[in-house]
Amino acid sequence: MITSNFSINNSFRSSNNNDQVAKKFSKKFEKIFTELKRDVENNKKTINVLNKKFKFNFQIKDLKRFKRYNTLAIIGMGGSILGTEAIYNFFKKKIKKKVYFFNDLNENNILNFKKKEKLQNVLFIIISKSGNTVETLSNIFTINIIKKNPKNVIIISERKNNYLFLLSKNYNIFYIEHKDYIGGRYSVLSEVGIVPAYLMGINIIKLRSKILDCFKKKNRNFLKKNSLTIAKFIISKKFNNLIFLNYFPELEKFLYWCQQLIAESLGKKGKGFLPLISSVPKDHHSLLQLFLDGPRDKLYNIFSFEGKSKVKINVRNSLVTKSFLHKKKISTVKIAQKNSLIRAFKLKNIPFREFKIKSVNEEVLGELFALFIVETIIIGKLTGINPYDQPAVEKVKVYTKQFLS
Repeated sequence: MITSNFSINNSFRSSNNNDQVAKKFSKKFEKIFTELKRDVENNKKTINVLNKKFKFNFQIKDLKRFKRYNTLAIIGMGGSILGTEAIYNFFKKKIKKKVYFFNDLNENNILNFKKKEKLQNVLFIIISKSGNTVETLSNIFTINIIKKNPKNVIIISERKNNYLFLLSKNYNIFYIEHKDYIGGRYSVLSEVGIVPAYLMGINIIKLRSKILDCFKKKNRNFLKKNSLTIAKFIISKKFNNLIFLNYFPELEKFLYWCQQLIAESLGKKGKGFLPLISSVPKDHHSLLQLFLDGPRDKLYNIFSFEGKSKVKINVRNSLVTKSFLHKKKISTVKIAQKNSLIRAFKLKNIPFREFKIKSVNEEVLGELFALFIVETIIIGKLTGINPYDQPAVEKVKVYTKQFLS
């Protein structure tokens, strides 16, 4: 698969040579693919979030008054915040505003934030689909930002009888409805990610401009091949781990978004992968021995950036008269390490995909979000898994409330 923004080289080979299974999956893919293309147009289906004419529950004119804030604090958990973190991390060099993320229960982070910032000068964006997320509520009340008629708070939640919606009504807080048919991990291209992105100064039109490209005819065969092969890996249960090898730091938070998407969508009925992020080349010196010579139960996605860095290595006044590192760019060294790893993978027949990012812009990130959303949904449906629910997680939420009651 090749786009103007990235390319993917695929070495995945299924160990399942059963022609009947292959034919069954191929036929099933055609049905699923047609169904998803149709569901994009249905404003009651999750995949509708990829529709170019997706109807947002806000107006840009209503957000303009919040643009004056130079410090933002995003409060949420899981899918309500991971996508925004991915956007911020990818564009961190161009974003001029200071952005805080409260995505856990961490007392030190709250105390440090309150010492550094005047609360009235911070724009708080509070996001929870259910409106009842325990950690989110704990953070907003600990920071103490709820007051009557606040000018610096935005709440995004479902329009139901939940804590956040009731707070927005009782305290006259600016409110944006979270669509009830879009789950958190699929919501990054909806109000959940687009509102913070706009307020960080990201071009939200460009971010969504190529999100349907994975459905194009030229990419369809690639999507089919990958989805079918990964589905067969899941069915075989021989591969339990999906490792993201990341040579491009700007993609780190995007890969954590992928981690949630894949774990929550496909980890059901005794099936699924454990998705892990490995920071390389650092992890060449800690995990690579296991990756190359340990259990053969892992698939790999390799991410790198094709752009050249400006930083050069200058070996001067060294005891070494000639160094192979002299005048090499840092990016050149990283590419050499990546290519060496790929050569080792090929020699050992270790399955991997390589994603080469060509540019850092809104289009490439939006396209990557969409590709992984569509691929994950297809894989779930191929393997008899509901990619939209998370029944085990819901049980833990119920138990937590019982312990706190």
